[in-house]
Parts: sequence; C-alpha cells; structure tokens
Amino acid sequence: MVNYISALVFVILLLVGAAVVAPLTAINLVVAVVVGIVWLIADVIASSAIQLAAQWQRAVVFRLGKFKDIRGPGLFFIIPVIEQVRMIDTRVLAVHIPKQQVITRDNVPVTIDAALFFRVVNAADAIIMVQDYRNIILQYAQTSLRDVIGQGTLDQLLTEREQIAKAIEAHVERDTKGWGLDVTGLRIQDVDMPEELKKMMSRQASAEREKRATITKAEGDKEASVNLAAAARTMAESPGAMQLRTLQTIDGLGASASNTVVIAVPVELMDVCAKLDRSASIRGTSVAEPGPRA
Repeated sequence: MVNYISALVFVILLLVGAAVVAPLTAINLVVAVVVGIVWLIADVIASSAIQLAAQWQRAVVFRLGKFKDIRGPGLFFIIPVIEQVRMIDTRVLAVHIPKQQVITRDNVPVTIDAALFFRVVNAADAIIMVQDYRNIILQYAQTSLRDVIGQGTLDQLLTEREQIAKAIEAHVERDTKGWGLDVTGLRIQDVDMPEELKKMMSRQASAEREKRATITKAEGDKEASVNLAAAARTMAESPGAMQLRTLQTIDGLGASASNTVVIAVPVELMDVCAKLDRSASIRGTSVAEPGPRA
C-alpha cells in the first residue's frame, strides 16, 4: 500500500523549502545550495517518520536492530534512522504446490498438484523465527505431501482425497508451529496417473458396471417368476380368473378398427369343457379308492 500521507508531507515540505531557498539565491548562491541540501535531507527524514498500515497489515518495528513492537493498522510514527519497519500482510495467502511425483504404497507413480492456504497470526514470529515464511511453508508442504500420500494406496488417494488433504494440512501445521502462521486449508487440485493405468481402471469400472447390471437383471427375473407363480396359483383357485385374463388380453390388443379378433371357440363352451374335466377328475378319484373290507 502506498504511504500517501508520507508522500504528501514530503511534497509540502519540499515546496516550503523551495520558498525558503529561492530568496537566498539572490543573496548568496552557495548558502542557498547548502540550505537546500540540508532542507531536502531533513524533508526525507521527517516524511519517513510518518507510516501508514492498512487494515490487513501489521507493522513490525525494530529499534537499532532489536524488536520493539507491532503497530497498526492506521497511522503511526517511527524514529527515522533509529527504527525500521517491516510490513506484514495478515490476509489469507495461497501458495501453489508444484506438481510432485509420488509413489504410493502399492507402487503406483502419481503426480499431485495442490494448493496451500495460510495466514500470518503473529507478525513478529513470522519475521524473527524464519527468513522467508512463504518459501519455508512451501517446502514443508511439498515434503508433507510426499510423505502422507506415500503411506497410502492409490484407491485411498482417489476415494479419500479430503481426509488425505486434512492429514497433510495437520502435518504442515505441526511442523510450522511457533512461526506465527496458521494453516487454514489444503486442497488437492489434480491427480495424474499413467495412461495405461487409466485404461485399466476404465476397463475395471466397465466390468463392475456390467456385473451390477447382470445381477440386477437376474434379481428382476427371479422376482418376476415368483410373481408369475403366485398369479398362476390365484387363477387356478378362481374358475373365472382365466376367462377374465383372456378378455383383458383381447381388450389390450387395441380398439382400432384395423384389429379384428376372431374367437374360434366361445368362452361359454370353454367353461363347460373345464367343468366336465373337473367332474371326470372327481369320478376317477372315486373309482380309484378301494372299497370297504368284508
């Protein structure tokens, strides 16, 4: 963020200095030049004493090389030359983890692409404890990613990506503890595998789907046969059920004039034949029974 207040003060003091030096040039040019140089140096020092930190920034102040305090957000003052300031961004930062070649526990080479999200919670520790916290946390994230994924199988990597990301996140947060950093999340963006392995997985998925379809069809045929057997028993117990089913089938052929149904044998005659068949069966059963013994 541009410190526009410091720049404004510098411009104002510079204009005042020009107004002071201009009359001196007519009296003594050497004195005017010396005064102008001194005024310029004083202007730079005075304007540098005014600092401005945005809402998302914290200013780490060092006095003669020693940590003094943390200031901001807002306007604050420092002692020029004696104190130095380092501005730290406290917003959530994203670090892209370059593609990492990892070998899983079942010896499958994969390429992982991920992103790490973190923020600075203690600006003083982030500056004092590590040299470059962005680069350091990136290196830790790369090694943690390889370590965690190398302990799991390919199937776990594909089905448990969220759990693996949380494990890597916890690993990084544990390693960077005490640095004033807070890891807010890690996301696995892409998992790249060899083409031959992708083809094999595609064939496996196709075979699995075909297996499920065959099982589903067999279960459907089984349920249909059970229902048909139950329907047959119901029709056998009810004499008029078969006739109703016959009439329903004829009605289902359609009411169009182009469909003509001819019944060669009347339904009543079929009913009489069925009754005669049942009577004959009853008589045959009676004859077959042995008579009483003398």
